[in-house]
Amino acid sequence: MTVWDRPEPANRPVPLDRERIVAAAIALADEGGLDAVSLRKVAARLNAGPMRLYGYISTKQELFDLMVDQVQAEILPEEQPGDWREALRLLAHRTRQAVLRHEWLADLLGGRPALGPNGLAVTEATLAALDGLADIDTVMRAVETVSAYSTGAIRREIANLRAERATGLSKRDWQRASGPHVTRMLATGRFPALAKAVHDGTDVNAEESFETGLDWVLDAVAAKLARP
Repeated sequence: MTVWDRPEPANRPVPLDRERIVAAAIALADEGGLDAVSLRKVAARLNAGPMRLYGYISTKQELFDLMVDQVQAEILPEEQPGDWREALRLLAHRTRQAVLRHEWLADLLGGRPALGPNGLAVTEATLAALDGLADIDTVMRAVETVSAYSTGAIRREIANLRAERATGLSKRDWQRASGPHVTRMLATGRFPALAKAVHDGTDVNAEESFETGLDWVLDAVAAKLARP
């Protein structure tokens, strides 16, 4: 039985429900990441005893599942575009925006499908965008491909943001600090392709990089869908 199938207990002296518990957990995670979330800390924020929470949530993993599902509601657009590319593009961008608001979500993306009502609704919207355009196996592989790209790109962006905070160095600062070492290594002639990328490549921000990569992935999906 999943946490969504299990009924909540009746209120006792300190009114509680899963909605309040999940909101408190998300607030803690937004402030300090997933390491800042524990049933004890959530209970303290709600002025309740830790054991009270076990009537609503059995494990920390269940709490994480509920947190993810709550944020999934932010990903669903109010209206679904009619064009499949725009629908998948919108969902990918809304996922990225949700993660930028809740960085901890990057650590929980991917893996097994989300089974909460909002997670299922996001999956439904994703599959519905491609419904009727190809056989179901092709649709599933297309969805997995777009999801794999989005998850990887978003995690990389969050990793860079965390590195900036941990080191106190912006991307430009880090490039300047590591510049002498990189210059010496490239001067050895052992890395000609990398030297070309460093000297001739165009530096773009995270949003531009995400958009370009997403376009290329959608182009690849379009090519598969166009095949008889």
